[in-house]
Amino acid sequence: MSVGDIFNILMVLGKTFLTGLTWVAKVLVIVLAVILVIGFIARLVKKSEKKQKKRIKVEDLGKQQESYYLQVKKVTTGKKTFDSLVKKLNKKRQDQEKKNIYGPVAYLLDFKGDIKASQVENLRDEVSTLLKVADPKKDEVIVRIESPGGVVHGYGLAASQLKRIKDHKFPLTVCIDKVAASGGYMMACVADTILSAPFAIVGSIGVVFQLPNLHRFLKSKDIDYIQLTAGEYKRTVSLFGEISEKGKAKQLQDIEDMHKLFKDHVHANRPSLDINKVSTGEYWYGIRAKELNLVDRILTSDDYIAQLLSDNKRVFQIKISVQKTLADKFGGKLESILKNSYLTRKVFPKELPSSAEEVPHFPEHII
Repeated sequence: MSVGDIFNILMVLGKTFLTGLTWVAKVLVIVLAVILVIGFIARLVKKSEKKQKKRIKVEDLGKQQESYYLQVKKVTTGKKTFDSLVKKLNKKRQDQEKKNIYGPVAYLLDFKGDIKASQVENLRDEVSTLLKVADPKKDEVIVRIESPGGVVHGYGLAASQLKRIKDHKFPLTVCIDKVAASGGYMMACVADTILSAPFAIVGSIGVVFQLPNLHRFLKSKDIDYIQLTAGEYKRTVSLFGEISEKGKAKQLQDIEDMHKLFKDHVHANRPSLDINKVSTGEYWYGIRAKELNLVDRILTSDDYIAQLLSDNKRVFQIKISVQKTLADKFGGKLESILKNSYLTRKVFPKELPSSAEEVPHFPEHII
C-alpha cells in the first residue's frame, strides 16, 4: 500500500469522523492532526539526518552507447547480421582486455547549479575521488555545467573545485549545453577549453543585490523596529530598518568590489578577453560568445563525447549523490499529494513553488 493510498484512507475516515462535530471542534481536530503530521515528519527527518549516506555511480558511456546501438541493430537488421556484429564487438573487447590496450580515459562530471550552488558538496567529493584514481599524464576531465548563477560564496567554492583539477595538471574541458551565466561562468572560465552549444547562454559577468524594505509600511502602522549592532557597517541595509544614504553607499561599494574580484578572476583565467567589454552584466548566446572569446569552440557535449569515443578513448561519468531516506520519500510524496489536493487548489489557486529555490530569498550578493 502506497503513502497516497494511506493518505486517501485517512481523509475518508477523517471526513466521516468530522461530520458530527461542530465547526469549532472540526477546526481543533484539523489543527491537531496537522501538528501530529508535522511532528511525525520532523522526527523522521531527524533520524534520517544521522543515516544519510552518499553513493557513487560510475557509468561507462562507451558501453552505454554500444548497448543502444545493438538494441537498434537488433530490430533493424536480420538475425544473422546481428549475431555477426555481436561476435565482432565481443572479440574486440576480449582482445583489448587480453592485451590491456585500453586507451586514455576521460572523466565526465555534471554540475547542475541552483541559486545556492548546493551541488557543490557532491562536486567536492567527485573531484577528490577523481584526483585519486585518474592519471594526469594521459587522462582528461570534462565538466558539464548548467547554471544561471547564484550566491558568491557557493559559486566561488565550486570554481575552486575546478581549479583543484587544473592544479593537478589535468586537461580540463567545460561543456555548456544550455546555460553557464554569472556564477556558472565563474566556474567555466577556469577550464583550459570551453565548448558551447550554438544557443547556450553565456556570460552575465556582474553582481546584483536586491531587497524589499518595509520601513515605511511599519512606520505607517506605528510599529517600531529595533536593531542593535556593534560595528559601523555591521548592517548597512535591512528588511525592516530605515536605510540611510551612507548605508546604501557602503552596500554599493561592496557590490562594486565583488564585481572587480569577479572580473579579475575571469581575466586571470582567460587573459585574452577584453574584460571591460564582457563584464557589463550582459549575456550572449554561444555563437556571439565565441566571437567575444568567452568560449573556444561551438560544440555540444554529445558531439565532444562522441569524438572521444571514436578516438578509442573511454569515457566514464562519475556521479556522487545522497541516498534518499524514508523521510525524503515520505515528505516528497506528501508534498505532491497536498499540492494536488482539492483544499490546496482552493486556498492556493496559483501553483506552489516546486522547490526552495523558487521561494524569495533574503539578501545576498548574487552573481
